[in-house]
Amino acid sequence: MPEAKQSPSNQNPTEDSVRSPLVTEMGTTTIAENVVAKLTGIAAREVPGVFGMGNAARRAFDTLTDRIPGSQTNVSGGVSVEKGEKQTAIDLTIVVEYGTSIVEVAEAIRRNVIRAVEQGTGLQVVEVNIDVTDVHLPEDDEEAPDKDSPELN
Repeated sequence: MPEAKQSPSNQNPTEDSVRSPLVTEMGTTTIAENVVAKLTGIAAREVPGVFGMGNAARRAFDTLTDRIPGSQTNVSGGVSVEKGEKQTAIDLTIVVEYGTSIVEVAEAIRRNVIRAVEQGTGLQVVEVNIDVTDVHLPEDDEEAPDKDSPELN
């Protein structure tokens, strides 16, 4: 009995079989991982319900560096990227606002990140993994010291 051949639609595309606007007859375009990470961080932060990105240590470090005059905001904190020539996989660590649906926020992040990265880079996003590490409570803001307090100046 002849073996049944799998149709191409049933197989996961390998990087070699993926068509890409980055690899053409005229040359190849390469994109650095930090470019993908920045686009991802911006796209994820645009989603309502996302309070912050990264673990507690990353957020504390970002808060300190934001206070340094002339420093740049780190938009790629909480983002990890694995990138090939034509495809990329993305891992995100986020904190959500209390009262939001984590499932809805995660779905919105995936849609926004895939759109931003694929349109911005031409890379195919094969997966977006989201790790929710905390929920931001409204009373957390009340416990934070006032930005104008003399202790910080």
